[in-house]
Amino acid sequence: MDMHAFEIFSIIGTIAFAMSGAFVAMEEEYDILGILVLGLVTAFGGGVIRNVLIGVPVTTLWSQGLLIKLAILSIIVAFLLPLGWIKHWKRTEAFFDAIGLSAFAIQGALYAANMHHPLSAVVVAAVMTGIGGGIIRDLLAGRKPLVLKDEIYAVWAAIAGAMIGLDWVRSTWQAVLLFAVIVLLRMLSVHYRWKLPRRSLHMSSSTDLSIKGTKGKQSRKTA
Repeated sequence: MDMHAFEIFSIIGTIAFAMSGAFVAMEEEYDILGILVLGLVTAFGGGVIRNVLIGVPVTTLWSQGLLIKLAILSIIVAFLLPLGWIKHWKRTEAFFDAIGLSAFAIQGALYAANMHHPLSAVVVAAVMTGIGGGIIRDLLAGRKPLVLKDEIYAVWAAIAGAMIGLDWVRSTWQAVLLFAVIVLLRMLSVHYRWKLPRRSLHMSSSTDLSIKGTKGKQSRKTA
């Protein structure tokens, strides 16, 4: 596959996630340094985790000078945007987040596939590149990582990784089509609130009250 596709997805993901991190930092009322740190961590955190997992030196991050400058510029633009524009962006936040997820998942999968890693490694690279930055962002912002409890999120990154790992995506136009499909699936999961099966160990208040009532009746009968 043309390496220009890899570079394009890297640029798209960097811009989308850098601005996402910056807006979350502003929501938490961080200062300009905090906004810069959170934006950069969101943009590059997933890639760093991916590199550690697939055996790439973490120091390769510093060779991405253009992407780092692009991320810093995106964060500054986000910081200087009028409040009305930011509120408008927040209404479409899920869309930009889906763009970042799809772009970085495909970028991470291509990275691992070009190193001739097995399918499992390609899928892990896609998932961690797609969601790693968001997890670190939420933790630094004092939030529960939404990517692990919100609408279906990481699954779409895994699907992108599997498609590339199975060598079903061989050309640039196929990669672009996969990018669009992942964005669409993510937006559908947000709109229709698709969720993975879950199980809570916390009993509901009504169940808790019924148990207490039963225990009370039993104690009165015993008395």
